[in-house]
Amino acid sequence: MALDVSVGTGPLAEAAAQLLRLLPVRAHQPALAGVLLRADAEGLELAASDGEAWARVRVSATAHTDGEAVVSRRALADTLATLDAPQLRLCTEGARLAVRTDRARFALPRLDLDTFPRPPQAPAAVGVLAGADWRAAAAVAGAASREDALPLFTAVRMRSAGAVVSMLATDRFRLAAARPAWSPEPGAELDVLVPAALVAELGRQAGRSAQVRLHAEDGRFALSWPGWTVGTTSLAVAFPDRQLDQLLAAQAEATVRVDADELAAAVGRAAHYAGPRGAVTLELGDSELCVRGSDPLAGESSETLKADLLGDRLTRQYQARYLLDALRPFAGRQARLEIQSALRPTAFTAASPEPGVDLRYLVVPLRPVDATNHA
Repeated sequence: MALDVSVGTGPLAEAAAQLLRLLPVRAHQPALAGVLLRADAEGLELAASDGEAWARVRVSATAHTDGEAVVSRRALADTLATLDAPQLRLCTEGARLAVRTDRARFALPRLDLDTFPRPPQAPAAVGVLAGADWRAAAAVAGAASREDALPLFTAVRMRSAGAVVSMLATDRFRLAAARPAWSPEPGAELDVLVPAALVAELGRQAGRSAQVRLHAEDGRFALSWPGWTVGTTSLAVAFPDRQLDQLLAAQAEATVRVDADELAAAVGRAAHYAGPRGAVTLELGDSELCVRGSDPLAGESSETLKADLLGDRLTRQYQARYLLDALRPFAGRQARLEIQSALRPTAFTAASPEPGVDLRYLVVPLRPVDATNHA
């Protein structure tokens, strides 16, 4: 059926851009580079898949003729991003999909509709979260590995636990965990491993909604919010839940309360002097926290911040980038650092946790080069 539909340029351009961020086009998967446009009495739906993840988004539109067409989602997003006309018209013209405004026409090659892999529908709903809580909890995705050779650690572990959802990610050197409150469907359970990159992008996009709905069934997971449904298959690998849960029970030898933004800025400055190891030292003193960077070639830095200390004076070294990642979720607030003995991980939490989400970020200290410097 030929497609012919009028639609607002802004909403369609935003939907196409968000779809491209959720499902980046990969050069080695040309058959999955398209987006299905389907017009009917309810508006215009865009649907796409990258073979594992998939997304559907619906925008308000007036369908002059119900129909479908498939075009490159990158070409569509790039074309719409350049338009300033408030309205446009999409219509099939032979082997092309025309994008028309009052003063311009663009023609995109149509892809084969018959061979296009249609995205599935969402699995059964299992519960609802507040959008702000989902956005905060999705920050755990930053602790996941980016090494495809270790797929187990490239995902976010999501499990239902009564009135909360347990979300955890780790790359073996750091770990982040959150427990957002949710309203589960009667008898529903959640137990999935979701690619961390998708969780991070969903945190940015779905987190702006008042509520998000979680869906899960038969190894599939999806998130929906007004106009959108995004899903993926769960990674079919075992996760070391028990061992990682035990790491979250921190037994601190010292607890520090400090402004997260001030500490992040100091770590960023010290990172210029961190040397090839990227090592930044945190040294606890009386009502202060000293941030040091030192390298024979780069030089050295020392900066003191006001902090509240409870417990022993300790010195620890960390990868600067891991510290910055751990502090980012607590921007604008006071952070609490629970420093444990030896090389046990340091736990980062909010000094005054927000209701709805319990977020913890663990960072493993570096082994001191010189044992005499170990506190």
